[in-house]
Amino acid sequence: MTQGVPEADLDAGFRARHAVLAAGYGDRPDPDDPSLVLAMPLVLHIPKADPPARSALLAAAATATVALCLDERVGAGADGEPGPWSADYRAWTGARIRKVARRARGAQWLAAQSVDGVTAEVGGAQARALVPGPVGALDARIRKLQIGGTDLDHDRPGDPDDGTVVLWIDGSLGMTVGKAAAQVGHAAMILAGAMTAEQAWQWARDDFRCAVRDAEPDRWSALVGELAAGRAVAVRDAGFTEVAPGSTTVAARLPGSTGSLD
Repeated sequence: MTQGVPEADLDAGFRARHAVLAAGYGDRPDPDDPSLVLAMPLVLHIPKADPPARSALLAAAATATVALCLDERVGAGADGEPGPWSADYRAWTGARIRKVARRARGAQWLAAQSVDGVTAEVGGAQARALVPGPVGALDARIRKLQIGGTDLDHDRPGDPDDGTVVLWIDGSLGMTVGKAAAQVGHAAMILAGAMTAEQAWQWARDDFRCAVRDAEPDRWSALVGELAAGRAVAVRDAGFTEVAPGSTTVAARLPGSTGSLD
């Protein structure tokens, strides 16, 4: 389940929040001061003794991200008033979209729940997307969390259930779990924005249920064909870390697309 999922009917507030995603990324240049660069922190719950399955953790990261982006606290609510996270969120969407994933366990994870954001759980794995802000002003409870040095083994969870949104990762890139979490978060945002408001609302009513899978070369080639045909969306990375600039990292088919990728 996801915190912050809307419970009322589709309203003007949700349509306005969806319109922000539909407008795509902003293009405001980065500030000269690196500490003022805006980013969304992602906190991944990775206990040392019993770590989650990689695919489930990535699905939780994607779910938490899109849930925050469509939460009434980031925009206008049903009453038309701006939410408490609106200014920070809109500043971030007007710039280059960045996310930074960090690992938490034990008391660290519990402390992260007190920082403004949305937590999602998928298959026992948990991730929390936090309200974006300047990297230099990050909450001390989050700043001390480790960014790199942690990964999870690739798992093979099998085929997703019918009707589940699937985010496909280019398996040839070998991204760490933190990098992949940021990328599937981007993909969930792009996909929600490419949906109609009604489709996004139905996804919200299903707790933004999704699955993350590694695409083998043949499947990835088929997804590239779907992209060319306009039946899928994709994340193309700026190349700041781990992958070459312009790499297509994650792809997802649009709702209503037909045909097999096998």
